[in-house]
Amino acid sequence: MNNPFDLNDSTSYLRWREQKLAAAPASADELIVEVRDPRALKPNERSALAACIRRCNMAIYAGTIQAEDTDIPRLLGAQFGLKQLDANWLSGEDGVSEIRVFDGGTRKFYIPYTDRPIKWHTDGYYNPPQRQIRGMVLHCVRNAADGGENRLMDHEMAYLLLRDEDPQHIKALMQADAMTIPERLDETDGVRPAQCGPVFSLDISGNLHMRYTARTRSIEWKQDAATLAAVSALERLLASGTPYIFQSSLEPGMGLLCNNVLHDRAAFNDNPTSPRLMYRARYLDKIAESA
Repeated sequence: MNNPFDLNDSTSYLRWREQKLAAAPASADELIVEVRDPRALKPNERSALAACIRRCNMAIYAGTIQAEDTDIPRLLGAQFGLKQLDANWLSGEDGVSEIRVFDGGTRKFYIPYTDRPIKWHTDGYYNPPQRQIRGMVLHCVRNAADGGENRLMDHEMAYLLLRDEDPQHIKALMQADAMTIPERLDETDGVRPAQCGPVFSLDISGNLHMRYTARTRSIEWKQDAATLAAVSALERLLASGTPYIFQSSLEPGMGLLCNNVLHDRAAFNDNPTSPRLMYRARYLDKIAESA
């Protein structure tokens, strides 16, 4: 079966590459789709979001609903086949996480629940292979007084640019032992074993998945020349001025729907009377682009 992500299939890759570059958005504005209510999309709204996701694995919906309602990301996701929520011990009972600043409790020790910047990553990079995060919804209830912007990059475009630079980068990053998350103590499960795996991998349907973090304290890279060169190339790409990196500032009622693309978050300052609040729903499913 032909697959553009097979390093031995140059014909399929070049055909896919041409289509990918031709369809790529030129600015973050092209990611935005106006919707009335993300909980119940109109057919044209859903079609527009699906078309954007086909282009670059992500779309930003701009809705008018600003309620504190975790059904918003869940019901939106369900309309795109996102059903297998990856509930974690810091999420709510419904599997949706409130991403806000916590001054007390366990959450204050985890960067997403602070006002500090978060480096480039894909969500769930520390999950075992059977729990890879493939889809995600990040919904804005309240934004920060200033800061908190996200940068976004399609993981398929990162693959393309790295493969163009040197196919050996892809080969190195597809090694089963390319990246290891060290063992650590988990509050609920006791000792969480080390998670070793590739950066780029293919699922059973041949779709590309990416597992990555730019953090240095919670990551161990394979210490061979090819892997270290590939990691450096990826770091340069994410620090570059490539037009394929988009900056987004989600306003209340807006949200990101994506196939777990690369993203980061800038530091922010809260409004004490109206602190920043995001809902994050992470799924084991990939977005279904067709109805």
